[in-house]
Amino acid sequence: MSAMNAETPNKGGFLKLVKAVFWSFFGVRRRADLESDAAQLKPLHLIAAGVIGAVLFIAVLLLIVRAVVG
Repeated sequence: MSAMNAETPNKGGFLKLVKAVFWSFFGVRRRADLESDAAQLKPLHLIAAGVIGAVLFIAVLLLIVRAVVG
């Protein structure tokens, strides 16, 4: 049973994906976390989460600016 687990890496969950993108926006990541994410998360999922995170960040900034100016 342990040999099977060693051959198939654990797939990262949604929360792990969001956490990786969130901390990457700040540029504060430990090397161990980066290597763990690279081994467990799919690159396409990271790209999609990064784009969605960037859109949400811009939307929040626009809402703050409109609230302050308006």
